[in-house]
Amino acid sequence: MHNNLVFARGANRQYSKEFAVEGAKIGSTVNIRKPDRAAIRSGQQMQVQAIQDDYVPLTLSNQKGCDFSFSSAELALSVEEFSKRYLTSRMARIAGQIDYDGLTLAKSVYNTVGTTGTTPGTGGGSATGLYQYNSPIVYLNAGMMLDNGACPRDGQRRCLINPAANAQTVQGLSGLYNDSASIGDQFLKGRMGYALDFEFGMDQNVNTITTGTRAVSGEITMSSTAVSGSGTFIVTGGSATIAKGDVFTVTSSGGIPCNSVNPENQVSTGQLQQFVVTDAFTMSGATSITVSPAPILAATGVANGNVTRMPTATDLLTFYGAASTVTPLNIAYHPDAFTLGTADLQLPGGVDLSWREVYDGISLRIVRAYDINNDVFATRIDVLYGWALLRPELCCNIRG
Repeated sequence: MHNNLVFARGANRQYSKEFAVEGAKIGSTVNIRKPDRAAIRSGQQMQVQAIQDDYVPLTLSNQKGCDFSFSSAELALSVEEFSKRYLTSRMARIAGQIDYDGLTLAKSVYNTVGTTGTTPGTGGGSATGLYQYNSPIVYLNAGMMLDNGACPRDGQRRCLINPAANAQTVQGLSGLYNDSASIGDQFLKGRMGYALDFEFGMDQNVNTITTGTRAVSGEITMSSTAVSGSGTFIVTGGSATIAKGDVFTVTSSGGIPCNSVNPENQVSTGQLQQFVVTDAFTMSGATSITVSPAPILAATGVANGNVTRMPTATDLLTFYGAASTVTPLNIAYHPDAFTLGTADLQLPGGVDLSWREVYDGISLRIVRAYDINNDVFATRIDVLYGWALLRPELCCNIRG
């Protein structure tokens, strides 16, 4: 199963030992610690800051597995033959489900580049800025967004793209700034490998969204000033729908932008701060919508500021991409952006076999019971896990 993982293998994985004895259940929660972030002092005078551990609760909400049975004769097969017949396909399905569930978190990612409705990696294109999709600028833009979020350049950045984007990207970037060995690997295996500071991977589990019926701009405005640290905006305008995963920026009626800031130095990146809508909404008068990130004004002594100014009443919302359009959410990320948490399931008694194994942060359980009437072994394989978006500034969606 581990070898079939694509997204999960490149994400932070944390195994919780606290359930090793009694076993966890769906709904159990573990706390994942976020890295500490402090403000910088100016001058000679010491200014002690209290260390504040920040945790993200991770709910173990998914119990997935495969069930099957086999006879005594089949059990007598060699390990290699038994694995080939029964285990390989089932492990691939479980791994695919884990990856798919994790990639649903892309709908909660606010950094976004690419063009809605246009496969990234294609040649040409007249779009500008973050809307560009031609090779290789769309991936360089994604890397820029990670840089703006102070993502480390430590060789661990990854980029997962769907089959369509993979085909276009391999064709569009083949031979471009690559050594002969890399070009040969692209030709023989039909994949990008390592390029543009990303380890590329193809994953058919990349999620999609359908954007809301809202107009790109001119329809929805802020109804009141946003509250610092609050992920709720009061907006007004029309009766359109806003989809979960819709991304927008905020600009005043006079054209003053609400820009993002670098989290390390609190200085404007020169890029509009993007906000993602975290639930679906239908506009009706003044409507409360939930967004990420919660805006915090950057200032001296502030450790976690993220905007150059707070969104205020009458500010205009400009949405990313055309309305009512299906778009894949390919994703560029650092492993520390996402966390996969697993815990041990309970081991039942009174069965033929009950076993758990933990490998590379993933706990898997197998339970086997003998059916004497039919001379078969009923077998179930389970994994209990949950996903969390731990550091959203370390990832970026690439729309297609």
